[in-house]
Amino acid sequence: METATRREEMTTAIIGLGNMGSGLARRLAGNGNLVLAARNEAAATTLAQDIGAKSASVDAAIAAADTVILALPYDAALALAKSGALDGKVVVDISNPVKPDFSGLAFGFDTSAAEEIQKAAPGAKVVKAFNTIFASLFAAPRDNTANVPVFLAGEDAALEKVETLVKNAGFAVEKTGTLDAARLLEPLGMLNIRFGYGLGRGTSIAPAWLSV
Repeated sequence: METATRREEMTTAIIGLGNMGSGLARRLAGNGNLVLAARNEAAATTLAQDIGAKSASVDAAIAAADTVILALPYDAALALAKSGALDGKVVVDISNPVKPDFSGLAFGFDTSAAEEIQKAAPGAKVVKAFNTIFASLFAAPRDNTANVPVFLAGEDAALEKVETLVKNAGFAVEKTGTLDAARLLEPLGMLNIRFGYGLGRGTSIAPAWLSV
């Protein structure tokens, strides 16, 4: 009973309401306390009212949350991490550090976006997730995504919370190890982008694997 009550009290903030952030918000609506925040506060308020969530300023949303999903481009996520606002939070990084022309990643294999965000916010617990799927999957029926894997990288204590988020969003969980596994997941995200856009295969090309 205490565990169930604690889960109800958990608050998740989504920072950024582009295609990924808004799609994830719709999938998570109704699962615990959800707070939405974006530079466009009016848009955050409108979406929150539409899905039965709350909205707040970025600072207020982070302060109220146990878990913060950074649905932001890498540079914006890194800047927020450097601000100190994320200390004490479980932070979900969904970014891929793509070059401006989408020709590849800005870096990889010896570090990752997730690790750089962790360095910038040493008081937070960063988990990599959701970077290998396209936003269009959020609009699909839940039955269609129940076996679609969301790969997680991070430390065990934080992974447990993010695993619950992934399942609440209607996806399967695949743990890949500690945060340095993001060095593999981000190139995988880039491969999906190349298939989907660079090679014209469309967003349904990824992921093309299932958990069994």
